[in-house]
Amino acid sequence: MTTRTRTLDEISVGDELPELQIPVTRTVIVAGALATRDYEDVHHDPQRAVERGTPDTYMSINNTNGLVGRYVTDWSGPAAVLVRLATRLGVPNFSGGTLVLTGRVKAKQDDTVTVAVTGTNSIGVHTSSEVTLRLPTSAAQQQPEVAE
Repeated sequence: MTTRTRTLDEISVGDELPELQIPVTRTVIVAGALATRDYEDVHHDPQRAVERGTPDTYMSINNTNGLVGRYVTDWSGPAAVLVRLATRLGVPNFSGGTLVLTGRVKAKQDDTVTVAVTGTNSIGVHTSSEVTLRLPTSAAQQQPEVAE
């Protein structure tokens, strides 16, 4: 995670974001479901998930979106504003696996940057996402840091 916000001037189309590996524990799945008020039983009850034909609980789309958003804003910095996030889900993210997020700057236009994000696990592509951020064009446009 960066403590300084990247500027449009220092980002180029094709820039790669560093890989992020997130252990997909049952706690991560359940906490994400609770935080987004997604009470579907397959996101918290392993027995019901098995009865519904899956090997274990799996992550909700809202949880995935939150992790994708965090990945991109951790890279871009605290003054970045997430203005759009579009996600296409693929294979489930089951408890016990690892979600690996990678990203690449896809476009720059006016004061925004669009990042293509791919999330994979041991069984394939979990998410293909596109995140658009509003960034300052130069360091002079960043908000000053607040002392605590």
